[in-house]
Amino acid sequence: MKRSILIACILTGMVINSSCNKNDAPDDHNLVVSELSPALRLVRDYVPANTVIAHRGSTYWVPEETEAAYRWARNIGADYMEADLQITSDGVIICLHDAALTRTSDIENVFPDRMNQPASSFTYEELMQLDAGSWFNEAWPEQARESFASQKQYISTLEDMIMIAQGMRLKRNPLTQERIYSKNISNDGAVNYVFEYEADPMDTGHRPGIYIETKEPAVNPGIEQAVYAELDRLGWNILTEPETNSSQFVTGTDGKQKVNMGNTNGKVILQTFSLESLKILNQIFAGRVPTCYLLWLGTGPDDMKTDDLQTYAGFVNVGIENNAVFIGPSISGAPNNYAELLKPSQSDLIHKSGAAVHAYSFDTREQMEKYFNSSAGSFFSERPMVDGMFTNRADLTLDFYLEKGVRPVGAEGSALEVLTHLGY
Repeated sequence: MKRSILIACILTGMVINSSCNKNDAPDDHNLVVSELSPALRLVRDYVPANTVIAHRGSTYWVPEETEAAYRWARNIGADYMEADLQITSDGVIICLHDAALTRTSDIENVFPDRMNQPASSFTYEELMQLDAGSWFNEAWPEQARESFASQKQYISTLEDMIMIAQGMRLKRNPLTQERIYSKNISNDGAVNYVFEYEADPMDTGHRPGIYIETKEPAVNPGIEQAVYAELDRLGWNILTEPETNSSQFVTGTDGKQKVNMGNTNGKVILQTFSLESLKILNQIFAGRVPTCYLLWLGTGPDDMKTDDLQTYAGFVNVGIENNAVFIGPSISGAPNNYAELLKPSQSDLIHKSGAAVHAYSFDTREQMEKYFNSSAGSFFSERPMVDGMFTNRADLTLDFYLEKGVRPVGAEGSALEVLTHLGY
């Protein structure tokens, strides 16, 4: 195949068309991929190598995306706390993975007639009636803790997540343990919640960033602009309030190294599977906030239909053309058994572009070993296949990287010690 035809095929940005067939494919390392500009490389480097991303806080130790999950992720020492973002019917940005509420709340008891409705159809005041903690004890009895039910866990807001990252916790009524808030309605009908927080007495001084996923615009229309506005309101929008501190780790008052991502220009990373959302994020944030384009092998409109290298290169190009500096492929292995989208040759393609690999999601030491270590035949043999891990076991991942000598701080105690210290 002529080089000009190959370039035209790959730079279409989506699935390679029929004129590019596998029989014509050149050597893997000669596939054409776009490269990050010098400006994008600077944005990429806001984020440390060997990044530990606490997936939903944790899906293993705590009820995901709750106050307990994010306090745990902060105190264990993760670089980032991760969340899936949706919007309630009255405009509150919430942290919730599923569109439905049946898996991670008691909605069948509170709103039985509405239990199958999406979270976006509820007001946040309605969602605050739900218990988002007790289900975990039933689903994972080996990790169950009585406090997940006795101290009510709420569906978190983006504001909650940011405040926890800054060393705060929800302020609660000391008698009822209900969160304290007020609500105002403006003349134009807009709802404004004022949530109260307090300094967390169990804060250990880590200041993680946040890694936030926008869902498909059709499911949560306007979420990208709403995220921009909320980050702006809370002082976490580096386009309007850039940080001067570039220290990714600092020495705490206890003399230990602490995560400091929440005080740098790497404090927010945007992520999405949706091509439409990626384009909107690029329009709004103009490539100035680190962004990750997530990959999924499937049959949906935005999914990668096949994992051949030409198609893979096309998806990498789409990400870079929309100013993504990270590519987020799935990895194989239990318990999720996702499609394998991080083979050595695929990692090579991403690294050839200058982008970094943030893969999902890690649950075992075996997975960490497999994807960290360079495999035989890797073109970039001097570097790991993965540059950051979305992990459900941040405790394991932190200590794994510390043992490899590639980060200055490991887990701040065992997972259970951190939970006990937090009062769970």
